Amino acid sequence: MNTAEQTMANEQREYLSFVLSDEHYALDITCVKEIRGYEPVTKIANAPGFIKGVLNLRGDIVPIIDLRIKFNVGEAVYNEFTIVIMLSVFDRIVGIVVDGVSDVIRLTDDDVRPPPEFGVAFDSRYLQGLASVDDNMVILVNIESLISSEELGLFESQNDGGEM
Repeated sequence: MNTAEQTMANEQREYLSFVLSDEHYALDITCVKEIRGYEPVTKIANAPGFIKGVLNLRGDIVPIIDLRIKFNVGEAVYNEFTIVIMLSVFDRIVGIVVDGVSDVIRLTDDDVRPPPEFGVAFDSRYLQGLASVDDNMVILVNIESLISSEELGLFESQNDGGEM
C-alpha cells in the first residue's frame, strides 16, 4: 500500500452510537440533523407497526420509525427518556426512535469488520459492518439503505428517475 492509500484507510469517520435494548448500534453522523425527546405523533392508517406516524418539524412533515420495533429488539416504551434522532437522508428528514444515544465514536476502515451472513437478528442489507468499541460490539447501520428500502416505502426508488 502506498502512503496515499494508507492515509485513506486510516482516515477516521464519525458515527453516532445509540442503544436499542442491550445492543449498541451506530450510524454515520453526517446524516444526523438533531436529537430530541419523543413527542406524540399523528398515526398513519395502515402503516406498518414500526412506522409510528408523522410529526410536524418546523413545517416539514417527518415520518417517525421506531427502530426497536423494526429490528425486533426490546420493548417499545415511550417516556421522557425515549430519544428520536432526526436524520437527513436523500434530502428528506426522517426520525428514528431509539432507547438512548451513547456517544460519538471515530472509526477507520481498518476498525470495521464486514457483516456476518448469519447470527445477527438483523437484515444484513442494512448492515455496514461491525466494530469493537470499549469492549462492546457496535453494529454499524447503513441508514441510507434502510430508509430508502421498499419495505419502509418512505421514498420512491432512487433508480426510477422520478421526483418524490
